[in-house]
Amino acid sequence: MNWLPIALSTAIFASLSDAFTKAYLREGGTVQMAMGRVLAPILFLAPLLLFIKWPHLDLVFWKTLAFLLPLETSALLLYMEALRVSPLSLTIPFLAFTPAFMIVTGYLILGESLSMQGILGVLLIVAGSYSLHLTRAKRGILEPLLAIVREKGSWLMLLVAIIYSITSVLGKLAIEHSAPLFFASFYFIVHGLFATTILSLFFKTRPLEVVKRYPRGVFMVGLAQSLMVMTHMWAISLAPAAYMIAVKRLSVLFGVIIGCLFFKEKEMLVRLSGASLMVMGVFLIALS
Repeated sequence: MNWLPIALSTAIFASLSDAFTKAYLREGGTVQMAMGRVLAPILFLAPLLLFIKWPHLDLVFWKTLAFLLPLETSALLLYMEALRVSPLSLTIPFLAFTPAFMIVTGYLILGESLSMQGILGVLLIVAGSYSLHLTRAKRGILEPLLAIVREKGSWLMLLVAIIYSITSVLGKLAIEHSAPLFFASFYFIVHGLFATTILSLFFKTRPLEVVKRYPRGVFMVGLAQSLMVMTHMWAISLAPAAYMIAVKRLSVLFGVIIGCLFFKEKEMLVRLSGASLMVMGVFLIALS
């Protein structure tokens, strides 16, 4: 079976999840956005665990999971705040920095080697992020960089990318001590339960109140998130992981297109060009 359409579906569902979150949940604030983001997928994905073989889970797996959950929850809150305050086309592209940062975290945590092709990919991602604000360059060569600092959602998503570069490497370690298909569904559910508990205890946000207030939003976001996980699992079982993840990062481009078409964000061609450079960088890193 051809894995490419399935991987493209993963990218589409990822970008739709962000769009639905922004469209349906933004008025509730960052915490309710985060709660809505993690609630419904628990119900959609829990039945999968009944049909997936459970591997032996050793101490390394559980220790890794203990590190992953608070990091992932912190990233979730930063991610939701970025979506709330800034345009999709100036936030989602910065997730492309995740594989760039992973070159460093992969080397430090797993001892993975660097390559010239990977370094070139990083440079393309940096060039693409500069190009997102290229129209500002007429005011000065540093203006596109300063614009990133001024746009709260952009630098928040950079922080998310840094955290994801750590959680991705830790996730790889957890997979090595479990199984890919099992971990994809198990981790999503456990993180959803963990995040819901943290948000309820520390932010006094009640899950049922979020569901009652935004039933359509919770359903649409949950459906998109769940379909993303399922197509991700399907595609990665058919294709080399590096290729599949690179195709999934096309969600960066889809996010820019959705932001400009449906949220009336400006400078579509400039931002699409910058995002395209960043995706090219991701492909180079994936193939290195």
